[in-house]
Amino acid sequence: MTAPLTPPPHQPPHNNGHSDPWQAPDPMTHALPPAPSTATDDGPGLRTEVREAAVVTVGVALLGLLLGALWLWLAPRVPLVSDSTAVYLKDTEGEQAIGIDGTFTLLGLAFGAVTGALVFLWRRRGGVPLVVGLALGSLLGGLLAWRFGIWLGPAQDVAAHAKEVGKGVVFDAPLELKAKGALLAWPLAALVVHLALTGLLGPREPDPYAGYYAPRPAHDSPDSKG
Repeated sequence: MTAPLTPPPHQPPHNNGHSDPWQAPDPMTHALPPAPSTATDDGPGLRTEVREAAVVTVGVALLGLLLGALWLWLAPRVPLVSDSTAVYLKDTEGEQAIGIDGTFTLLGLAFGAVTGALVFLWRRRGGVPLVVGLALGSLLGGLLAWRFGIWLGPAQDVAAHAKEVGKGVVFDAPLELKAKGALLAWPLAALVVHLALTGLLGPREPDPYAGYYAPRPAHDSPDSKG
């Protein structure tokens, strides 16, 4: 009498290391995708970002010289006249002083929009140091433009200037910025434009969990159980 060739029910059949193609896969053996990496992209490094922010601060601030020259060129003049005893406004109802402040404000807004866009195009990734450098450079540029325009403009000593030109001769009043809030036009415009461009066109950070959760195997779904 020969022994049965099939193994007992409580023992798995020997397959000599070969898997059974008809055997259902074990759901626990499915390899999960790798966990999201905990390493983050720190960019070029804090030292490099600070160096770039310093370059932006200096470069933007130096543009204040151009703004000051344009302010002097485009701003209206306030005409004065002297009778050898006092100096008077030639046009008492003129609005030239308001036009001087308005010219500086409009130029500041234009310079802010341009510098904000240029800094974004130069470094699209942005970053806190870059934004701080842009804001600081714009504020310094406005201050430099203000003082440079006054320095280039008519003489500040009105009495001496009146004596120099003589009685009844019209001359220009010193350039003056009465609305000091105009100094904030440049930095505000630069920050708004730069942050808007960064939000709309800046690089997007990849989702670290994209593809982490694998779809549930079909044989594990409740519909597949009979």
